[in-house]
Amino acid sequence: MSVTSSLAPVLFRRLRTVYIDHAGPRPGDAPTDEGLVALEAELLDRGFVPTGPLRSALAWLGPTGLAEAGKDLLRLIDAELGADRTHMPLFRSFPVSVPDDTFGLYVDRVFTILLQWPDQPCVLCGTNGSVQAVSPCAHLVCRACWDGADYSGCPICHRRTDPADPFLKPAPPARPVETPGGPLQPLTRGVDAAADAARALQRLLARRTPLPPQDRDDVKVLLAHAPPALDWLPDAIPVRETKALVMGTLLLDRRTREAARPLLTERLTTATDVLRLLAVWSGGEADLLDERPFRSLPRALRRTLLTILDGLDTASLVEDLLRHPARWKRAAEILHPYEQYGRHPRAALAFAVLRATDTSAGPLGDALLRTAAEHPRAVRVDGNRIKANTWPGRVEQALAGRDPDAAVALLARRPGELLRRLDHVLRSCPGGVPSPALKRALESGLAKAGPGPLLASLGRLRTRHVPGERRVFFPRGQVTHSYTTDDTRAPLPSATVAEVCALLEREVLRRLGDGEAERYDIAVLDEALAGLAVPSAEGAAAKALVSVPRGSTQPLPAGAVLRMFLHWTEPAKTRVDLDLSVALFDADWEYVGLCDFTHLVYGKRAAVHSGDLTSAPAPHGATEYADLDLAGLSAAGVRFAMPIVFSFNNIPFEQLLDAFAGFMALPSADERDEVSEVSEVGEGGGRGARSARYDPRTVRQRYDLVGESRIHVPMLVDLQRRTFLWTDLHLPSSEGFHRVYRHSADLGRVGKDLHQYFTAGRTTLWDLAVWHASAGAPTVAVLREHEVWRYERGPGEDVALFAARIRTLAAPDAVEPADPQGPVGVGRRVFLALVEGDFAPVQASGTVYRLLPGPVDGCGLDQMTAGDLVAALG
Repeated sequence: MSVTSSLAPVLFRRLRTVYIDHAGPRPGDAPTDEGLVALEAELLDRGFVPTGPLRSALAWLGPTGLAEAGKDLLRLIDAELGADRTHMPLFRSFPVSVPDDTFGLYVDRVFTILLQWPDQPCVLCGTNGSVQAVSPCAHLVCRACWDGADYSGCPICHRRTDPADPFLKPAPPARPVETPGGPLQPLTRGVDAAADAARALQRLLARRTPLPPQDRDDVKVLLAHAPPALDWLPDAIPVRETKALVMGTLLLDRRTREAARPLLTERLTTATDVLRLLAVWSGGEADLLDERPFRSLPRALRRTLLTILDGLDTASLVEDLLRHPARWKRAAEILHPYEQYGRHPRAALAFAVLRATDTSAGPLGDALLRTAAEHPRAVRVDGNRIKANTWPGRVEQALAGRDPDAAVALLARRPGELLRRLDHVLRSCPGGVPSPALKRALESGLAKAGPGPLLASLGRLRTRHVPGERRVFFPRGQVTHSYTTDDTRAPLPSATVAEVCALLEREVLRRLGDGEAERYDIAVLDEALAGLAVPSAEGAAAKALVSVPRGSTQPLPAGAVLRMFLHWTEPAKTRVDLDLSVALFDADWEYVGLCDFTHLVYGKRAAVHSGDLTSAPAPHGATEYADLDLAGLSAAGVRFAMPIVFSFNNIPFEQLLDAFAGFMALPSADERDEVSEVSEVGEGGGRGARSARYDPRTVRQRYDLVGESRIHVPMLVDLQRRTFLWTDLHLPSSEGFHRVYRHSADLGRVGKDLHQYFTAGRTTLWDLAVWHASAGAPTVAVLREHEVWRYERGPGEDVALFAARIRTLAAPDAVEPADPQGPVGVGRRVFLALVEGDFAPVQASGTVYRLLPGPVDGCGLDQMTAGDLVAALG
């Protein structure tokens, strides 16, 4: 199996494998030593290092093969880091040439656009013959006033200018400086691409949490390269969205369509499974968030789906159809449930409830009434219509009537819903004390609840004994929005909170400590995991270089300057103006200023903006930067910085050819002023086009701007603590955040609410890692700055008490000096949970979760994602 252009990036990103499919050496070829050294230098410059087998394979190639392999490899890396694009801001010598007087610059632009004439002296400097129009906007620009060696766009309207326009001049060379690099990632040689693709696919299909967008796209690519015989398909795919994605994709592929159709009957077990399959079949996503029309079905497939629906429990079938009424009504147009209703009477009945079908006349009405009479628990006849007896309606009625026991009796049938509504049920109990019925329902039903509701309920309840200020809600969608309101709920008694949380935690430990759980000799945990939130709603997460769970707090990368960047490319015949802004607040979230296209410089250059480009034509697009001098902003009284990306002319991100943003770290405010682009770039960008301004080695996060959204808040920066809170939040454009200063109070409220919500009482990956470790290993080592705290589970010690000792960092049983290559875990079966991947025990086996890459990636341990840690509770 040769590695195609679509498969290679997926395997490289997921497994860090490189495949050598290039021609070998020819007789008389020169040695490749020098070329290999040059390639290694390029890789190191990007934060990668080849392992021994890969280096040997590259060294075996002749000069031609090595050159081709090197170009392909660097192209893969640059595409992942965003370094394959042209990154040219408005001020080409940014940040040195950005003027301090933004208002004066604005006045000059206004005078020019209002008073300038082509055959008269310049209105600003009086020079004759220096005024000419620039292409393509045709604004009249004085070559003496506006330096074409520094501007990459029109100085008046800031649209990108034609690269051939004489206004643009080469910029003078600048001295590059060293910038701090990130961790080195090892690259391994891939030998069997087919086996690697199957391994990557199996890992994705085994996930017990919904896949984020990047992983869904990878599944589609991997399925396209899967064998047409489906004997590789796992017996069970835990997540229904993933299952529908797989089955729908296999049906769309002519190679696998006939083999996949017979599997539908056993794979699709709810009506919503069928609806998700129809969405994928029609080119949509299995999350049911888009509204695209359904594509017609072949007759055989249509009959199969109706047979599946008819075989489901009638009450569940009716309820599932009513969960998505608009989509099911459209689905009925291609399923034709009444066409042969005698074959599928229960499916016809469910659609009759959905469509409020008149049963007063005709054989269809008589048949529907007969079927309804056979299922009194699911439906009831009301005049000429058949209506549903829904379970959610009965639950709401019980809660509204403050009858907790009746609500518990209903919710006990669905433990996941019981956990989601647990706070409401507890508030309905007299005095907030759990009733005996509720205790019995929790003790008997928790084992059947999913890991998501279990962890979410635990996180929400932990601080419910403390009066709250604001509540934050994240409705389901293609991108993440939030809504906040005052928290008017009465606090729960402390004893109730402690009792219920202990019950939930015992259930977590029971699941991890059962006979099928992984067993390790030792677990090694990083205490910095306490800043990482347990992932939730990953289906709406941005495609990012580093998969940071939303709500996580992490240290800012090393360096005195945080450089935010934004790059986009507009579609043909559509001008798109994206803007990068940074709103600044004090410790009380009171607005103190901003750095954006209206204020290019804040304070004594504590924040500097690269200028506002108002168009981004292909192929180069447009780039904007904002430099944050962390010490300078703190000295100016700034506590919080809120980066914001918004579409000024209201074009949604999903219409762009290319749009991404992120941040990087620079060493110091003095040195960053010496970093400058040295020349205009040619077609295609590439290594020669990269400047120290966009150095891929310094990139710490890069994420795509996607969806029907126009405003994105990626994170909140805490300058006092030198941390950032990853929010990945989209704001509604109807509220008009297109001018930061007009909505500074609203933005401050958003920032304050999110900061309070995410930093109080959430379940973290530290909690989850401790539970994994205490249930699966007798010895747990905690990495703490320059020390290792060792905990040993005593004879007969309860696992919950052992976990509590570790989680609260009680007095350890032993303390050792920290050493990444030290004896901890060497030659043993280990469970590692790390933030930085720089702890790499030698000759160890087992599993590892790490947020950031590092030497641990080359240790041969099985890598887990944060979602995998959650899924282990399934």
